[in-house]
Amino acid sequence: MKETIPEEGLEHFDEYLQNYSKNENHPLKILLGFYKGKKLQCAKGFFWLICQRSPVWVTPIVTANIIDIATNPGKNSIQRILFNLVIALLFISQNAFSNYMATKHFSGANREIEGSLRNALVRKLQQLSIMFYKEIQSGRLQSKVMRDVENVQALLNQMVRTLFFFILDVIIASAVTLYHSPLVFVVFLAAIPVAVAGIYYFKKPISERNRAFRTEMESTQGAVAEMLEMIPVTRAHGLQEVEINKMQRYLKGIMHQGFQLDLMNNLFGAASWVVFQSFQILCLAFTGCLAVKGKIGVGEVVLFQTYFTQIVGQISTLINIYPDLCKGMESVRSIGDILEEKQVEPNHSIVPLGDLKGNVRFCNVDFKYPDGERYILKDFNLEVKPGESIAFAGESGTGKSTILNLLIGFLPPTDGKILIDRINMVNLDMNEYRKQIAVVPQNTILFSGTIRENITYGLENISDDEIWSVIHEVGLEDLLDKMPDGLDTPLGEHGDRLSGGQKQRISIARALIRKPKIIIFDEATSALDSASEKKVQEATDHMMGKCTTFIVAHRLSTIRKADRIAFIKDGSVAEIGSYEELMAKKGYFYRLKSLQE
Repeated sequence: MKETIPEEGLEHFDEYLQNYSKNENHPLKILLGFYKGKKLQCAKGFFWLICQRSPVWVTPIVTANIIDIATNPGKNSIQRILFNLVIALLFISQNAFSNYMATKHFSGANREIEGSLRNALVRKLQQLSIMFYKEIQSGRLQSKVMRDVENVQALLNQMVRTLFFFILDVIIASAVTLYHSPLVFVVFLAAIPVAVAGIYYFKKPISERNRAFRTEMESTQGAVAEMLEMIPVTRAHGLQEVEINKMQRYLKGIMHQGFQLDLMNNLFGAASWVVFQSFQILCLAFTGCLAVKGKIGVGEVVLFQTYFTQIVGQISTLINIYPDLCKGMESVRSIGDILEEKQVEPNHSIVPLGDLKGNVRFCNVDFKYPDGERYILKDFNLEVKPGESIAFAGESGTGKSTILNLLIGFLPPTDGKILIDRINMVNLDMNEYRKQIAVVPQNTILFSGTIRENITYGLENISDDEIWSVIHEVGLEDLLDKMPDGLDTPLGEHGDRLSGGQKQRISIARALIRKPKIIIFDEATSALDSASEKKVQEATDHMMGKCTTFIVAHRLSTIRKADRIAFIKDGSVAEIGSYEELMAKKGYFYRLKSLQE
C-alpha cells in the first residue's frame, strides 16, 4: 500500500519561519506553529493515537474485573469473564491499524516540516552575502542542514507521541482511580511534583551539555571538511601526522563533551528511575494494605498498580527523552542562527535593468572590510564603455580582485557608487543583472556531473552546435577526443580527473555559452600551460568587442590586446592606457612588466 506525504498546509510554513526573528517566541511555540494549516490532518492523527492507546487503558479494567469475578464467583461468572475478554480483544486487535493510520498522518506532517525546514535553510543560504561564507566553515552549515533538521524532526515525533500519551495516560488513570478510591488518587498525585522538580533541577545542566556538544560537533565537522580539501597539500608535503594530530584534538573534544553529556543524561535517568520505582513499590504496599482492610478488592489492587505503573512509565519515558528534547530544542536554536542571520545580500530591484548594454562606471568608490582598518580601494574612479575591454594590473594585494567582486555585487562599496548602464547598482535586481554577465574565477569550480552539464549549468535548450562552438573557441576538442562518452562523460567530484588547464577551459566555456554582455576574467589563465593559455587567450580576444570585458591577469603579456590597462596602486588608478602607451611611458606598468621578463 503506497502512501504519499500530504500537501496541505505548506502555504503557511513561510509565515512561521518568520517567527525565528522574534526573540520573544520560545522554540516550542515556533515548533507548534509549524502545524498551522494541518489542523484536520492533526485531528485525524490524534483520533487514531487515542484508538492506538486505548488497549492500555481498557486492559487494566478488564484484568481487574476478571480477577474480582474469579475471587468472588457468582451467577453468570463465565459469561462475564468472556464478555470482558471479548472487549479486551476488540481493543487490542484494532491497535495495528490505528497505529498505521496515526503514523500516516503525523509522519506525513512531520516529514513535510522537515523538508520545508531544509528548503528554508537552502533558500536562506542562497540569499546570504559572500562575506558571511568567509566567516564560517562549510562543515558547520552542512551540520545545520542535515543533523540539526533531523534532530528537530525527532523532536516533533517525541512531542506528538510521548507528550500526548503522557497527558492521556495521566488523565485516564487519574479519572478511573479517583472514581474507585480518592485516597489512592492522592498518592498518584504525589508523583507529579517529584517529576517536575527533577526536570527543573536537571534542565540547565542538560541544556548546557547539549549546547557544548553541538558546538563541538559543528567545529569538528567543519575541520573534517577542511581536512578532506587539504589532503593533496597534506600528502604533497608529508604532513599526514600533523593533520592527524590536529584532528585528534577535535575528536578528543567531541569525546570529552559527549562523555560529559552521557554522564549527565544517565545521572538524570538513574535518579528518576530510583525515585519512581520507589513510588511504585510504596503504591503497591499502600493498596495492598487497603485490600487487607477490605476497603478495596484484589482486582482493584491490580487496577491501581497497573495504572500507577503506566503513569510512572510515562513519567520515566518523559524524563528519559528529556535530554533528546533538549537536543532538539538546541537544534531549533542552531537552525535559528541561520534563519535569523542578517548578512543577507541586498537586492532592492528598484529600477528595471532591461537588456544590459555593458556601460560601467565607478564613482569615488571606497572599500574596506567591516572588521578591517585599511582601505582596499580609496577614491577609485573608472568608466568603461559598452564593448570595451579593460585589464587591471598591479602588485598583489592592491585591490584588483576586489574591483571585480564589487562589479559582480559580491561586496558593497563602503562609499561611492557603481553605475551599470547609468543605474546605481544598489537599485538593481542582482539576479536580473547577473544573468546577463559571466564570470571566470581564478579557482575553477566544477561539480560531479557530465562535461555537458558543467558547460550548460543553469541553461536550458542549448543545442550541441552551440556547445561545440564554445568548445572550439576554448580548445577543448583534444580533451573530448580522449573521453569515452564525449560530452556526456562524468567528471567526478570537483572534476578531479582533469588537469588544472582542462578544468579552467571548461569554466571558460561555461561563461562563453551564456553570451554575456559583461564578462569578467579573474586570472583565468593562471593554471594553464602555454598551449592552453594561447587557446584561451584567442577565445578572450574573440570576446573583446562583443561585450564589455574585465580582465585581471598575472602574466601581463596576456592582456596586450586589451583596449586599456589600468595599473592599480594603493587602491586607485595610478596610470591607464593601452599596452603600447604604458610601455612607452615607462612607469609602474613598464617596471612590473620588465620584472616578468
